[in-house]
Order: sequence, then C-alpha cells, then structure tokens
Amino acid sequence: MSVFTTVTPQELGAWLKNYALGELVELKGIAAGITNTNYAVTTTQGKYVLTLFEALQAHELPFYVNLMAHLAHHGIACAAPIANQRDEYIDTLAGRPTVIVGWLQGEPVTTPTTAQCRALGTMLAQMHRAGETYPGRMANPRGPAWWTATAADLYGYLDEAEATQLRNELALQARYRFSHLPSGVVHCDLFRDNVLMHGEQIGGFIDFYYACNDILIYDLAITLNDWCAQEGGEIDAARAEALCAGYQSVRPFSQSERDAWPVMLRAAALRFWVSRLWDWHKPQAGELTFRKDPNVFQRILRHHATRGDTPRWL
Repeated sequence: MSVFTTVTPQELGAWLKNYALGELVELKGIAAGITNTNYAVTTTQGKYVLTLFEALQAHELPFYVNLMAHLAHHGIACAAPIANQRDEYIDTLAGRPTVIVGWLQGEPVTTPTTAQCRALGTMLAQMHRAGETYPGRMANPRGPAWWTATAADLYGYLDEAEATQLRNELALQARYRFSHLPSGVVHCDLFRDNVLMHGEQIGGFIDFYYACNDILIYDLAITLNDWCAQEGGEIDAARAEALCAGYQSVRPFSQSERDAWPVMLRAAALRFWVSRLWDWHKPQAGELTFRKDPNVFQRILRHHATRGDTPRWL
C-alpha cells in the first residue's frame, strides 16, 4: 500500500538473511492503497511483496496470515506467506510487524470483461468454500457499529445533502439483521486492485488484511460494487450477471440471500463510502500516499437506492 515506513536496501538486505530467499537485487515502494506499507522486492531467487503493518499489531496478524496459507493450501490463487528460518510467517522490520509473500503473476484490470468477472465470481465462491475448514475467527471490525461511530465524526465535513443521505442510509441499514444468512471467511476488499488477472484467468487474490468472518453475499456485494460499477455509479448489467453466475456455479444463493441481496448491495456501498470519507478528510501521513475518491461509492449507493428492493443480476 502507500509507503509510510521507509526501508533502505541495507536494512532489507540484512533482514533477508533470516530467509532462504537469496540476496537483494531491487527494492521498490508500491504507492497504492491507504493502510499498510508495501514494497516490491526482487532477489537473486525471485520476486516478492513485503508488507509492513502500520496499524495492526503482531498479535493481530495470525488470523490473516494463516488464512492466506490455508487458502493457498486448498488451491485458491492467493499470495502465500513465506516463513523465516525460525518457521515464523510474522517478523519485524523497521519497528513494524512484517510479512513477505510470493509475487503472483498477472496485473489488475481497469475495465474487466464479462469473462473475467465470471472467473472472479467462481474463485470467490471457491474461496468461501475453502474457508469452511479454516479454524480462525475474526469479527468484522468495520461492520455496522463502526459505520455509525465513524459517520458521527464525519458529518461536520459534509454538505447538507451528503449528510442527509448518510444519515438516511444508516437508519435503513439499522432496521435489518442478517444473522440468519450463511456466513464464513470473507475477503471484504476484493477490489480490482486486489485481484491479479492473467488474461481471463485469475492470477491471484491479494491483500487479505480486511478479511474476517461475515455474511458471504456481503463479500460478493463488495466485489460487484467495484468490478461492475460504471463512472456514474450505474452497474454494468452484463458484468454483474457474469460475476453472480460464476459465483452461483459453485455456491448458489438461498432464497433468504436473494431476499437480502438489494440491501446487502447498499450496505457494501455504505461501508466504503464511509471509509473513504474518513481517509479523505483525516488522511494518515505518509511518504507516498494515495487517497481514493469517496464520491464513487456515494454515487453507487444512490443508484442502488433508486433501484429499490428488486433483486438484480441473479
């Protein structure tokens, strides 16, 4: 993600002696995202991604790191963590908890094709299936309680129309409870920049550091809102249908999930509208930082609300 913590080649070269990864050839900061520090690391043996965690502490990381190892073991294309010579996935560098993972082939796409969306939906459902045997548990730290508390600190930055839309959506979401819906391990941030595509095939899922246990179709809704949205906030029907068809080829929706789907799409848009508003108005200082436009999800949310309760794209 953005580079908040600077690591020199000399520091990394010494650190790499704890791993069987060869000698450092190149170190390059990755200026994208908003939460952690990421570097592309090239050694004499290959290419890797080094992550330094700016907010999460070492004791909070095992859920995420072990999940990536579990999913990779079950055939899900994802960034598998690499252990050091002490057989530990989680290390320390520059005073930060640190993980290094293998570099995956592929590139993020800007405008996905329907075939790519179908492949994504299929692998997302396969990931949900593989997660059924993962023993770790993590409640979603950015669920409804977080939306409400964070929004209270944001109203002063919004104009009247924005504040009214936000209050109304929070009130609508508060009327719903979805504990009866299938839940499990979810990625919760499977945006285009967190999926590497190799043609029409999935090269890999990356950045699992918002993963948690939550409603499975909420994960699909988050994914759809990014992969299928157009510039004005409208949803591209062909891409959305392909994504949902791919997903349901592995894990079909139940009737209760179909009934909840329209509100879940709105919940997924609300979550990222709120988080982007927070990052926009209260950015974290960093050497290289990248803020994302919150209005993107405000527009997506408005379009979902306009469509009402009619299920779409299923």
